[in-house]
Amino acid sequence: MKIELHSKKGLRTILSVIVDKKTIQAKMEERLSELQKEVSLKGFRPGKVPPSVIKSQFGKSIYGEVIDKVLRETSIKAIEEKKLKVAGQPKIDLKQFGEGKDLNYELQIDCLPSIKLSSFENIKATDYKIKIEKKIIDNKIEEIAKQNKKFEEKKVDEKSLIGDQIIFDYKATIDGDKFEGNEGKGVQIELGKNLFLDGFDNQLLGLKKDDKKIVKANLPSNYPKKELVNKLANFECKILSIRKGIENKIDDNFAKMMGAKDLNDLKIQIEKQISGQYLQALNSITKKEILEQIEKKHNIDLPKNLIDQELSLMTKNLKSEDQEKQKEKNEKLAKSRIKLGLILNEIGEKNNLKVSDNDLSTEIQKQVKSMPGQEKMILEYYQKNPSASQNLKSSLYEEKIIELIKSKIKITTKEIDIKEAETILKNFNKPNVDSKSKSKTKSSTKDKPKTKKISKK
Repeated sequence: MKIELHSKKGLRTILSVIVDKKTIQAKMEERLSELQKEVSLKGFRPGKVPPSVIKSQFGKSIYGEVIDKVLRETSIKAIEEKKLKVAGQPKIDLKQFGEGKDLNYELQIDCLPSIKLSSFENIKATDYKIKIEKKIIDNKIEEIAKQNKKFEEKKVDEKSLIGDQIIFDYKATIDGDKFEGNEGKGVQIELGKNLFLDGFDNQLLGLKKDDKKIVKANLPSNYPKKELVNKLANFECKILSIRKGIENKIDDNFAKMMGAKDLNDLKIQIEKQISGQYLQALNSITKKEILEQIEKKHNIDLPKNLIDQELSLMTKNLKSEDQEKQKEKNEKLAKSRIKLGLILNEIGEKNNLKVSDNDLSTEIQKQVKSMPGQEKMILEYYQKNPSASQNLKSSLYEEKIIELIKSKIKITTKEIDIKEAETILKNFNKPNVDSKSKSKTKSSTKDKPKTKKISKK
């Protein structure tokens, strides 16, 4: 095998590769020998078909199969020998091939650029700390207490009121006729929430256990039988039980019922939950702030094929006229994503950052714990979708790189309350009119540059 540098221009390298005919012939004989054990032809015992007969019948397809294998193996070897970092899939241009001839081809390779990392000096960013007022935490706990209140049976002579839980059976008719789904047993509703049918709850007020009442209500617009939608139905209801709500006493026992150690622990959990919701969004602002500065500090030639691939992914669901209309904007965004991906990869490699299987497992377990009742579904999702695990691994890798950068730059920590956090997020997502053009708008969160993870061979 002979490898020569044919040309090099910018990030594009073209290698000339020659594989001598003796190597090709040896590969052919090797493949014919393998097929002799597999091929079964009339007139020959299994495994005893002569290679010459196999070649006479299947020679062209076998040669094509051998050449494909040789091209894969030799192109990988050529790239490794020349120590090239490949961006995307190389292109092969066959110059000469055929039985009894040397294989001669050119390998066109778009290479990853050499990146000289700039200093992190002068990069500044703001980290946020959310201060949750005691009143907000208390209100949230009161809300949870109301949602989880208990009910106890009312006395026989006590009438139903707003807030009571009423349990009943019903049989319904439309114009005196039964219909599919017209019966219900042991139906429970909390009066006043109006969750059953519009106007149904109020007609059950003032009733006692064992009372009967005909309730008139229209069937909903999403009723399965379309011909019955919005039809007025008569519900003959029999009251089985009326229960009054008992407000939970907010104390350590209530907190334990909610899965906390005590009331103070529950308050800490609620505070973390509320602040975490805001911090996730605020952290994306901090990240964008950092990435914009890093991008400006680096000038890099970008492989055209990577830009084209990213652009294709970004616009695959757009109509052709929308693609053309947003072409300039999307090209700029694609270049930004590729550029940031290359820079972050270089930072990760230079600092020997890696995501271990343990890191991945820990993150999946976090997701499992955050979604009680769906543990099995989450685990199966990652087990059955290797690409999902790889995407998660890429995200964790990027997080490690961002955390490293944050440890080396000037970070100002700003403590804010929820009102301030909402104002920051609102302004971040609100389009800004450029003072010069009055037509260009600042990217919103969904348009912000995303880093592109580049795999290296």
